[in-house]
Amino acid sequence: QVQLVESGGGLVQAGGSLRLSCAASGRTFINYAMGWFRQAPGKEREFVAAINWSRSSTAYKDSVKDRFTISRDNAKNTLYLQMNSLKPEDTAVYYCAAVRGRIITNGDEYDIWGQGTQVTVSS
Repeated sequence: QVQLVESGGGLVQAGGSLRLSCAASGRTFINYAMGWFRQAPGKEREFVAAINWSRSSTAYKDSVKDRFTISRDNAKNTLYLQMNSLKPEDTAVYYCAAVRGRIITNGDEYDIWGQGTQVTVSS
């Protein structure tokens, strides 16, 4: 059974940092791009960042580009999201997801999802 399990969420003050992890099990994700999405209460899910299998290409939502860094350790089958200079508007449930092939920013095309981890940024 393929599973993605996120961890690392929590409560942090504005300006602080968190690192999210997403551990994949049940298969290896060779040739899979992986991404982070988030959903705030009352809002639609939105793309945050994505990275391809070889780590040669990344993509970011404009509002996080200079603050968040996506990375992956293929040997450990783990995806990361380093989040710095956090703002209250970053508060959301963060999900990792996987899709075969190239980076895609449309979440509807991802076919494997984790259960999410809550990130709350206080002002």
